Order: sequence, then C-alpha cells, then structure tokens
Amino acid sequence: MAQVLEFKLPDLGEGLTEAEIVRWLVEVGDVVAIDQPVVEVETAKAMVEVPCPYGGVVTARFGEEGTELPVGAPLITVAVGERPAASGASAASGGSSASGGSAESASEKSAGAGAEGSGNVLVGYGTSEAPARRRRVRQGRPVSGGSAAGSSRAVNGQGAVPAAANGRAGVPRPEDGPVPVISPLVRRLARQNGLDLRELTGSGPDGLILRADVEYALRAAGQGAAAAPPAQPHPRVPQAPGTAPAPQPAATAAPGEIRTPLKGIRGVVADKLARSRREIPDATCWVDADATELMRARTAMNAAGGPKISLLALLARICTAALARFPELNSTVDAEAREVVRFDRVHLGFAAQTDRGLVVPVVRDAHARDAESLTAEFARLTEAGRTGTLTPAELTGGTFTLNNYGVFGVDGSTPIINHPEAAMLGVGRIVPKPWVHDGELAVRQVVQLSLTFDHRVCDGGTAGGFLRYVADCVEQPAVLLRTL
Repeated sequence: MAQVLEFKLPDLGEGLTEAEIVRWLVEVGDVVAIDQPVVEVETAKAMVEVPCPYGGVVTARFGEEGTELPVGAPLITVAVGERPAASGASAASGGSSASGGSAESASEKSAGAGAEGSGNVLVGYGTSEAPARRRRVRQGRPVSGGSAAGSSRAVNGQGAVPAAANGRAGVPRPEDGPVPVISPLVRRLARQNGLDLRELTGSGPDGLILRADVEYALRAAGQGAAAAPPAQPHPRVPQAPGTAPAPQPAATAAPGEIRTPLKGIRGVVADKLARSRREIPDATCWVDADATELMRARTAMNAAGGPKISLLALLARICTAALARFPELNSTVDAEAREVVRFDRVHLGFAAQTDRGLVVPVVRDAHARDAESLTAEFARLTEAGRTGTLTPAELTGGTFTLNNYGVFGVDGSTPIINHPEAAMLGVGRIVPKPWVHDGELAVRQVVQLSLTFDHRVCDGGTAGGFLRYVADCVEQPAVLLRTL
C-alpha cells in the first residue's frame, strides 16, 4: 500500500494569503512527476502554475475551479511508492493489469527522482527531502489508508477532505480557544455580515475556517435547509428550533444593482490605491512640452535600421537620466523608522491595462539599459501582462513608475502614487497644437507631463527641477547626450 502525501497551497511570495483556482491541470487518478504543474491559480499579483513536489498518483483534488483557497489549505493528495521485489509485487497486488503496470512504472520513476529532491520550485516550499517511506501504487485505484489518520475521502468524485482521527470532518476546539482563521478577508467577511466565527467548524486542515465555510454559512442562514451544499462539506449555522432564517447578507444585489467583488488583482489595486491616498501626502505639478523634436529623433533612429525603438523606451531613458540628477524621487518612506530610504538603482514600473485590470510590471535596473533594451523589456512584460503570466517578482520592487495614460486619448491626469514609491511621472497624448516656436506661431506636437510626488521626500523645488529636466529632454533630445 502506498503512502499518501498531502500537498498544500504554498506561500507564493510577496505576502499573498490566498489564491483562486483557475484551472486544474490533472485529474484524480493521473500519474504526476515531481515538479509537474498540477493547477493554475490566480493570485492578486498574477496567474501561476503550481508544481507539485511529489511524484505519484493523484488520489484527490481540493476545491473546484473558481474556489479561493488560503495559503496552507490542501490542494491535492498524491500516493507515492516504490516497486517491491518482483515476487512480493505479485503477491501484494493480487495481479495487476497492463495499464496498472504502466502507472507503476511512471510513479516509481517520479518517486525515485524525489529521493534527491528537486529544489525550491516556488517561494515557501521545495522538494529537497524525499518522503520517509514509499510503497507501490496502482493507477485507477485511489489509495485509502488503513487508519483514518492517514486517509482521504473523495467529495463528489472530484475533491477530498482529510478524515480526522475521530472520524469527523471538523476539528473541535474549546469555546474560549483561538478561532482558526488565516485569511483576514475571511474575518472581514464574517464581521461585515454579523457572523460569529466561533459557531463554525472549519473544513480546512486542523479545523481551519475557509472563506467557503463562511459563504456557505451565510447562504444557509439566508435560505434555511433548502441551501444546496457546495463541492466540499461545510458546517452549518446552528439555529434555535422554530426560529426564522436570518436575513439575506447585505452583499446581495438589490434590484437594479450589479455588484462586482473587489477581489483578486482588482481588490489588491483598490487596497493599494486607498493606502497610497491614506498614507502619502502627495502633490502634483505639470507642464506642457513640445515633443516635436523627440518624435523626429525617434523616426530617425528607427530609419537607421535595427530593432524599432518605442516612444515609451525613450521616455523611460529620460526618466532614468532625470532620477540620476534628482535621486530624492527614487526613494520610499519608512514611516516606522521616520526615515527616507533612497535607492541607488532604478527599477522602473510602468502602468499597463489588461483584461484582468491594471498591472504595473517592473523593469529591473532600467538605469543600466539603453533604448533598445528597454523597448524589448517593455514588450516582453506587456505581453506577459496580457496573457496573465507575469510572476510576483515582475510585479513588485519598483522604485519609480512611468504612467503613459496618453494611450487612452487623454491629455492630463493626477495619478496616484504606486505605494510605497515616492513619485510617478504621467504622460498624456501627443497631439498637434498651436505653439510659439522660434518666436512664431506654429503647429507642434505637444504633450502634457505631470509629476505626482510624496512631499515628505522632497519639496516643490526638487519636484519642479525634475519635471523641467524631463520636459527639456522631450523638447531637445540632445540634452540627454550630456548624461551618456
């Protein structure tokens, strides 16, 4: 009999506490190899394929597609094992089919590879140590342990929940003990709807209360016994006999309303923007600039041959040159220490609109890149943002943000600083406008530039000097030659 190992949702880094199952990549009964992706999840940062650190046969999956799971909640269970001696194998299995033999071969290969480990495949977990014991496993026959403590039981043929040693789905706890909740979102959901978490028995590991537990309890309270059970077994809200069901939760849409949950990437963006407005005393200054010469310079560069240079790359090159002159804006504020932390490298974020919402990928060491390298990196990160394959590392760590909102056809804006950075440069659309050039009225390509900055890191003189230098480079690109 094989050993059943439980693989839990790992820490995906950057303080993420939960993820939503987007697509299962394996079925119950499939043979998986070590580090094979088994599920695609969406975090508040990006969509990530999660590899399993065990090799063997999938005996259970936890959660349906669209379900949110907290970090540490079970994802799948895998039966791992080794091939015993030939004579012992026949006796133990009582004969095996051809298909079973092929599954054994695959699982043995995976199990054997696990002896050396595969390294850290995601933040927070790895496979550096092999399981202590391995036994043979047969495809198509999910393994059930001899005792309740090591077993799993399938739910609706798809998922499974751990069976506790006492045979009950939940783990009892003292009335005055701590409430087992990891996710602050779960606590907030219960608090907003007046639900006492102490009345629930969690369906997660060791009685952990999941978001699905709270949602089921709220549905049960609103619909009574007619509430349909979800994919996993969930606790019920106790009610006194003869009492009427509790009113529907406040989150239910009223007639004429359309409610969109602020979750996933939209929820994180909302929280981050609110925190920026709440914590950062920002100010904005702006200036109109004649971008005609910059556009001509770009046209000449692209006519000279080689990879095409994007306008965003030229603006980024101008930004890094300006930050070298005014490094106060390439910083952050440590509020607890009451210190301004200045960075010696420019990790340039740029705002990109995708079907999943606003994302801000980060170009590492932008100050050390030329226009050609910046163009290529912008293109790569933009495509990854559109396909939802940006990693958490590519979405964090920025020190300054460039926001080209001109692509939306607008001239100006007062952007919100990307917390915890200290400044953001906004660029409007470049359009023909009347402009006084060389003492005469002419039609020129004009752009509005705006700088929103944290007033704690510098005063208006520094911010104005930065923005004026950017505008000078836009109007006369040759100014950049002084810093090359």
